[in-house]
Amino acid sequence: MKKLALHWQILLGMALGVLFALVLTNFSWGPDFVGDWIKPFGNIFINSLKLIAVPLILASLIKGISDLKDISKLSKMGTRTILTYIGTTVIAVSIGLALVNLIKPGSAINQGTRDDLISSYEGDANVRIADAQKQKDAGPLQALEDLVPSNIFGAASDNSNMLQVIFFAIFFGIGLILIPEKQSKPVKDFFDGFNEVILKMIDLIMLTAPYGVFALLAALVVESPSTDLFAALAMYALTVLIGLALMIGFYVLLVWIVTKNKPSFFLNGMAPAQLLAFSTSSSAATLPVTMERVEEHMGVHKEVASFVLPIGATINMDGTSLYQAVAAVFIAQAFGMDLSFGTQLGIIATATLASIGSAAVPGAGMVMLVIVLAQAGIPEAGLALIFAIDRPLDMCRTTVNVTGDAAVAMIVAKSVDKLGPPNVKDWDDNYDADATTIPVEREEVSTKI
Repeated sequence: MKKLALHWQILLGMALGVLFALVLTNFSWGPDFVGDWIKPFGNIFINSLKLIAVPLILASLIKGISDLKDISKLSKMGTRTILTYIGTTVIAVSIGLALVNLIKPGSAINQGTRDDLISSYEGDANVRIADAQKQKDAGPLQALEDLVPSNIFGAASDNSNMLQVIFFAIFFGIGLILIPEKQSKPVKDFFDGFNEVILKMIDLIMLTAPYGVFALLAALVVESPSTDLFAALAMYALTVLIGLALMIGFYVLLVWIVTKNKPSFFLNGMAPAQLLAFSTSSSAATLPVTMERVEEHMGVHKEVASFVLPIGATINMDGTSLYQAVAAVFIAQAFGMDLSFGTQLGIIATATLASIGSAAVPGAGMVMLVIVLAQAGIPEAGLALIFAIDRPLDMCRTTVNVTGDAAVAMIVAKSVDKLGPPNVKDWDDNYDADATTIPVEREEVSTKI
């Protein structure tokens, strides 16, 4: 019998967890049984996600920045690539925050259910609310002062100090670029290997996801069986999907304005890569197909594609960043927390920086969400509310991630005169991209992977 794909296993675990809890709620001993013998496995799963957050940031971010040494040779292309990626990420997070504040999916939860949630996670919630109040009472430059750690080991010991870890990783990566290659190579090789180990650990953690989801959903149903909670989850998912759809629309519009290619050209060209991204939930696994589509079907020179796309798979996670913004505010709404404008600006900064270190593998976005929640003072236990429907949303946001990579590749290629017609095989230094009009209407666009 063929083994079920992981996302189907997670969905099955979610359904079984709900059914299991609904059955046990009919017995007087049922809720206690779930709380004592089932919920701990869900907590272990969340703890494993939190455990991997700091190593993932250090490994992925240091590796990603040290790989940018080619910017010394391609400074014009590199600068435009990084700035465009950061710009689209900020826009993605802003769209997510705007939607979640407009739709307010967490407001669908009535006060009784909210009180139950706060009671269930009372200790964690009270600590985070107190931390949030301290941030409000602090001076205007306190956030800047807190950005620089006095002890990296102390900062790494607490997930709420994740921006300090990110600062250290960026600082370390820059230092690695600036020293001679002979001295930097052993260090870079270590972090390359360290990154591979961390990615494998994430794979192992995600293998337990169906069981973690089962436990989390069972505990959630038993502790708060109110139907309005599930209605709020549906509204949360809808908010994320609307935001992701808007981001794809933004990419199409941007490509149309900058490169003069019609939406049908871009969407038809990217369709195979988008479908693969949707099925694998991995930007890294989709990267070879993305490169093939961008080079052979969308006219981007190989020099640009081979530089822009691998960097994008590492640091450009627009779909993930948008989801993190929506999820963070939704969880805060569910717990009745009122996030200030300053805190939400902090979410934009944290989600943007966290996306740089987000691994291009399934489930990494949930790990990075821990960073966003901790920095904004939102109870991390709220992950239990959204993890059950994370996998389908992960598939959708990965599609947005690879679409964003391709859009930026076309924009950068256009800016450095390396965008030509599809299937260009013979590029030379005298090729004038502007002299050739890319066909925007074609009768047939190959969709072979």
